[in-house]
Amino acid sequence: MTATTETREPAREDLPPGKIVVVMPARNAGKTLERTYDAIPAGWVDEVILVDDKSTDDTVEVARTLPLHVIWHPHNVGYGGNQKTCYLWALQHDAEVVVMLHPDGQYEPTTIPKLVEPILRGEADLVLGSRLADGPRAALKGGMPVWKLIANRGLTVAENAMLGTELTEMHSGFRAYSRDLLINVPFLRNSLDFSFDSEMLMQASHFGYRLAEVPTRTIYFDDASSVGFKPSVIYGLKTLWAGARLMLHRSRIWRSRKYER
Repeated sequence: MTATTETREPAREDLPPGKIVVVMPARNAGKTLERTYDAIPAGWVDEVILVDDKSTDDTVEVARTLPLHVIWHPHNVGYGGNQKTCYLWALQHDAEVVVMLHPDGQYEPTTIPKLVEPILRGEADLVLGSRLADGPRAALKGGMPVWKLIANRGLTVAENAMLGTELTEMHSGFRAYSRDLLINVPFLRNSLDFSFDSEMLMQASHFGYRLAEVPTRTIYFDDASSVGFKPSVIYGLKTLWAGARLMLHRSRIWRSRKYER
């Protein structure tokens, strides 16, 4: 596991070449989409795709006014199902690095250069934007509720113990993947809900891919999406179950196709 915490801004021309695609899994992000898109650093991203998971607001209409690719689901398939569409499109359009950016504005698009740098340099395969890399006070200052901070840290500690990693946060939705990882990790077998992210991390670790993280700022505001207490509890339990399934698979007690190529 590699930790990347430098604060300097890399220059793309100083990095190895590679097509960078930003994918935005969207549901009811009409109020925040344009603001988030406009904050993407100029010159860093080659293509942007938004996949709308049957929003009930004007997300698709707003997206069509922006210079990005739009795919819409005729049926709601969930956060994990949305990501599957995102990654398939990016791979089929020759992406070398794929950045997942939520269009609700909770993550800073200006961090994208630091996310992709370790992958372009061949130093990492999955890079997380950690809201806790600078300590819990920074996350609280950004508006993260105390109960979410405690739950995040507790789950991260448990997952680090299961995977043998030392990440400061394993529940960030702001992350970058290498093409090699997305081609070889069987993500299409993963859940359709929010536990998809945890399963991706566990698969990446299981298959020996290099994990890294960079600090990113926490941004909570009224129009940003937020998972409530009950769904968060369900997510936490599913995350722990995914870790248990990985351990059972490794011990050959109960095999799982999610951890087989």
